[in-house]
Amino acid sequence: MNKEEESREAEAKQQEEKEIIKTALKKDRILVPSSEDTEGLSSRGYGTPVDGDLALTFCEALYLLSKGIIEVRDHETDSVVAFQDLLQKYRSVGKDAWVRYLIYRDLRSRGYVVREGFGLGIDFRVYKRGEYGKAAAEYLILGIQEGQPVAVEDLARILTRVQSSKKSLILSVLNRRGEIVYYSLSRLAFK
Repeated sequence: MNKEEESREAEAKQQEEKEIIKTALKKDRILVPSSEDTEGLSSRGYGTPVDGDLALTFCEALYLLSKGIIEVRDHETDSVVAFQDLLQKYRSVGKDAWVRYLIYRDLRSRGYVVREGFGLGIDFRVYKRGEYGKAAAEYLILGIQEGQPVAVEDLARILTRVQSSKKSLILSVLNRRGEIVYYSLSRLAFK
């Protein structure tokens, strides 16, 4: 066996030894019980501390589940919750669940820390690489699906509030081919 094969085998063994984090689906949230796992997830920008546990949003849980990092179990039945079942639960509590998840996944795959928005119709807050925990979110993401009507007045109102907080508004559009295109919005003033 050569060194390359040994390296691949060692890497595969390490992946097998990597323990999957157990989580519980309770009503409309996914909880990671207090452990060393919560600190690791929290430091990477996942979840919010709640009574000693870590509460994940549906987007976070779906992303981590798709990566094989967590296992979700129903709190009442103790049965394993599959990706599609968790997505269905998300759809029951939030409109455009699939669009929001795809945008979240795309931003995370690009290396950004992504957190839930905080009103104004904003879907996500996005931190520059390496800035999470050190600085405020630089970008606020408004996600829509191609063909979905958005009133110009609503965009202008959101943009005014975002700019008053000294942040950048990014319009994230999921097109018909399933690709996500990002547009930076700003106010144009004619003199």
